[in-house]
Amino acid sequence: MTRQGQPQTADALADHPFRVIRPAGRNGPVLVASPHSGRIYPRAFLAASRLDPHTLRRSEDCFVDELFSGAPSCGLPLLAADFPRAYCDVNREPWELDPAMFSDKLPPWCNTRTPRINAGFGTIARLVASGQPIYAEKLVFAEAEARIRSCWQPYHDALSALIAETRSAFDRCILLDCHSMPTEEPAPGARHDPDFVLGDAHGTSCDPVLSEVAHRFLEAAGYRVRRNDPYAGGYVTRHYGRPRQGVHVLQIEVSRSLYLDQARYLKLARFDGLRDLMSALLRALSGAMPQPA
Repeated sequence: MTRQGQPQTADALADHPFRVIRPAGRNGPVLVASPHSGRIYPRAFLAASRLDPHTLRRSEDCFVDELFSGAPSCGLPLLAADFPRAYCDVNREPWELDPAMFSDKLPPWCNTRTPRINAGFGTIARLVASGQPIYAEKLVFAEAEARIRSCWQPYHDALSALIAETRSAFDRCILLDCHSMPTEEPAPGARHDPDFVLGDAHGTSCDPVLSEVAHRFLEAAGYRVRRNDPYAGGYVTRHYGRPRQGVHVLQIEVSRSLYLDQARYLKLARFDGLRDLMSALLRALSGAMPQPA
């Protein structure tokens, strides 16, 4: 392990693209996932990037896996990606690729025209979150294919298996897809950024009871909460959320200013308190899960 605030590096990620941390016994139908908190950067990726490791981390949901690390002690499994979002984004379609990034022609099954690609954030991102281009030169498709097959596919295979396992045990599953968002001080007279944003794809990815329980819980703790603005949920929320089939997905975005020194990627003193609050939120959601129809 490296010191807090420093990224980890590895020659390859094939042996450990993600972690599944299981509880000693299941206490409810909630499943927790952190798809963007991975901080193991392959050396070949760092060599191909025009950016330094510190700048590459601007796309990272830094320490979100640790914010929700109380899940197993609550009797709930936690799935966490170890590869960074800038390397491969599992909250996108598997083949959502920008042809301008590649020196060779993409296969016809790739989806090359989406708003996310236009913004620079496909499955293999062109930009980091702060807008700088990642790569010094164009990639070849074989590189993207290798990342998707070694990172994207195993992560989603594990997520699908955990959803099926949970639904089999409880007749229903709620997936809490956990993210973080950068926060800046508002200009004078401007409205403050929220502390949390709950995304349920505008009421289509989970039972509204769940969004309401999470909203009220966080507001009662003194936080500013919005729903679906500006984050309504990405691929995971929209793809897996099937309330009529007993699968409910709620995305949660946590303001980094609540727990992180955003310039140095260091935990703030109040990190542990927020982690305890997130564990309490998980217990509240487990108790609020509606019975299947």
